[in-house]
Amino acid sequence: MASKSEGIQQLLHAEKKASELVNEAKKRKARRLKQAKEEAHAEIEKFKVQREQEFQAKVKESSGSKDDFALKIKDQTHQKVNEQNRLAAANKNKVIDRVLSLLYDIKPELHENYRIN
Repeated sequence: MASKSEGIQQLLHAEKKASELVNEAKKRKARRLKQAKEEAHAEIEKFKVQREQEFQAKVKESSGSKDDFALKIKDQTHQKVNEQNRLAAANKNKVIDRVLSLLYDIKPELHENYRIN
């Protein structure tokens, strides 16, 4: 009977050891899954940061070209205004002389629609 009891004890001990091994394997698997999940989140965050930087670079490049375009238009406007001012200054005396000659050289005459009764 002792050997029967010893066999049962050995079986119980083996079952307990197997259960511990299975539990330890489950814990290792859970740790590995948690570690893999953390690594995946870290990689996703790294990818997000990289894509955000690329996006910001594109936005900066795009807005930079808009600023350049606005600056170019502003420069062209200043050039045209300066050219108009230069032309006005150059022809100022001619215009004044023409206006004064029209004012001073008045030829009195009756309007064509005026009727004498």
